[in-house]
Amino acid sequence: MYISHLSLVDFRSYESVDVELVPGVNALVGQNGQGKTNLVEAIGYVATLASHRVAGDAALVRAGAARAVVRTRVVRGDRASTVELEIASGRANRARINRSPAQRPRDVLGIVRTVLFAPEDLALVKGDPDGRRRFLDQLAVLLVPRVAALLADYERVLRQRGALLKSATALRGRGRGTRRPAAAEPPPDDDAPEGASSPLATLEVWDARLASLGAEITALRLQLVAALTPYVAEAYEQVSAGQGEARIAYRSSVDEALDPDGAGGAGPAPGETVPGGDGPTSALPGTPALEQRMLDAMRVVRAKEVERGVNLVGPHRDDVVLTLGGLPAKGYASHGESWSFALALRLASYRLLKDGAPAGLDSLLWADQWGPDGEPVLVLDDVFAELDVRRRERLAELVADAGQVIITAAVPDDVPALLDGARFAVHDGTVTRVEP
Repeated sequence: MYISHLSLVDFRSYESVDVELVPGVNALVGQNGQGKTNLVEAIGYVATLASHRVAGDAALVRAGAARAVVRTRVVRGDRASTVELEIASGRANRARINRSPAQRPRDVLGIVRTVLFAPEDLALVKGDPDGRRRFLDQLAVLLVPRVAALLADYERVLRQRGALLKSATALRGRGRGTRRPAAAEPPPDDDAPEGASSPLATLEVWDARLASLGAEITALRLQLVAALTPYVAEAYEQVSAGQGEARIAYRSSVDEALDPDGAGGAGPAPGETVPGGDGPTSALPGTPALEQRMLDAMRVVRAKEVERGVNLVGPHRDDVVLTLGGLPAKGYASHGESWSFALALRLASYRLLKDGAPAGLDSLLWADQWGPDGEPVLVLDDVFAELDVRRRERLAELVADAGQVIITAAVPDDVPALLDGARFAVHDGTVTRVEP
């Protein structure tokens, strides 16, 4: 798989630009502020429907414009597909696939697959849990695009249950004679039981829905962590020349609620086996067990949830624990080690996507087979300038054989000699192919 063409209209700093890309190495070279990262941001957006730099879409539309358009042509095997996204300010985005309107933007997910590493990824190691959760969920969507619908359903139910909890909190406060302002009433729902007289009367219905969806997401994440574990360890060893063992593990808010004195892990460490097990996931709990545990956890924290008006357990409060040499990477790892760990997470994702279903894994994640040429496009945004000479050479060796790698750099010398390929000069809103 490779991207052969990228076209932007009113995206970030670009009024209009067209770039013809090639298989192998594509290096976008230009001084800071010239628009290199805007180009790779657009490529990442087509693959994930999200920017790696900002939370919302408004900043993606050029100042003074009403909409931005990102158009890509991707070649997979002997078939080319065109994906177009219209990012609007103040209304819903639109999408086209091969010039035909898509029912919704997320229908384009899976056509373009990319793994993007950028300086912002340092937050995967040093930042808050939401970034690590997003890392797993975006990888799951790249593996099987229909996971996006599951995540959207969970967020919808989470909001509805949260609104009910806020209403219950307000009623509880008024019953005690406090002056707490009333919360907004939750939006109506077609499936809510008839005749419900209070928020708590319908809470159990939403408990069941949240637990069902949450268990599916947790099961998928556990499978991903189990699959990523050996890739992360190998990638970190290669990037850092064996300076410490990198490990990842899943920390469950459900387990922490049911066992406050325990480690919070959802079962044995990913990748471990149990007596009589026959594969790397034989120790992982199944979806029915996870669903029941989430229901039990919600009952345990019910009083606290009503008191605070928030959802306290579920995959939206879980974390991925990163350790280096047995110590938490967050707080203990140096800047260089943190950078190497973040890079290892992205390289591990790339290799997992490229290799497909690992032995012993059998779940929704690998129910859809990509077939040949499903290798993602690897994007490295201003990475080499942050690495010392040794790490720079090692990374170049690791990505040199990628089907397509897109690199941004401030100066030509930041691109290792091993990554010789197409060069593009980026300057003041223009992108020009530089002939050797």
